[in-house]
Amino acid sequence: MGGIFRSPWLGTKRGYLADWITQKWVEVTGRFIDLGEETWISGPIGKTSGIGSDYFHELARTEGLELESSRPSAGLVQGLSSLFSNENASVQAGVVSFYEKTSDFEIDVWSEWASAFKPFGHLLALVFSRRLQQLNVPLSPLDTRLGMTSEILQLVDPESKVIRYTAWLRHLPGTGNVLYAGTYSLCNVPGLNRKCVKVVFPLPNGNAIVFMEPTINDDGSLLLRSSGNRFGEAGFYFVVHSGLGRARARYIRSFQETIHVFESDDSEVRADHVLRFFGFSFLRLHYRMRPRQ
Repeated sequence: MGGIFRSPWLGTKRGYLADWITQKWVEVTGRFIDLGEETWISGPIGKTSGIGSDYFHELARTEGLELESSRPSAGLVQGLSSLFSNENASVQAGVVSFYEKTSDFEIDVWSEWASAFKPFGHLLALVFSRRLQQLNVPLSPLDTRLGMTSEILQLVDPESKVIRYTAWLRHLPGTGNVLYAGTYSLCNVPGLNRKCVKVVFPLPNGNAIVFMEPTINDDGSLLLRSSGNRFGEAGFYFVVHSGLGRARARYIRSFQETIHVFESDDSEVRADHVLRFFGFSFLRLHYRMRPRQ
């Protein structure tokens, strides 16, 4: 798994020094949020000790929910078509099937780093990702040599049987690290007055939230973009919870993503995921999704 930076531990409430400094930056520079009123920016939060593969099992126990793992035809979202107000809009059938029946697919991934940014990727992995076991993006082709696992977890209210959270847990067997542990849903964003894809990545005392605005291309492929201009629009947010339904949120305009999901000529579904910082593409992730045999 490689080296891990041993940041000083400040106690259960504050956690590790590196995480606490990041949280303080969000608290000082971010916007005050009343989560009872601005529910669009709420989401599950992580413990100061880290996230890891057991996070959603612990969340289910804490909130008294039933956890269902990779049920056949379990999807990241329910009703992908509800993203679009145009009744004539038509997304490729394979793309719809992937999002609505994600557990029926196996996934391969490979990465391309811009050489100038790769040292920063190693630094983030050293200081944060490997220790937290969250957001462990591949740093080299060796990281993905054994593929990627994909597990859909549904956290269900035991009485109403309503799905409270749909989580996507992904591992890289080649490194033993958690690639991503996040919840997925469709959500209205106030600055756009329309539904976006909302992805919440739990972090110590808070989370990182990405809102992605959907567009259907002329060929029926799906384009998701987190390229807003201001708070309340699509984009990337750091959120730190302070208790009693209050939080501070920082909008990171400089960090943007696009995901292009499309059917390929060989009847598979593919996705190109581009991450940009101040307009510069620093990482490209390529996914191939095939129905499980």
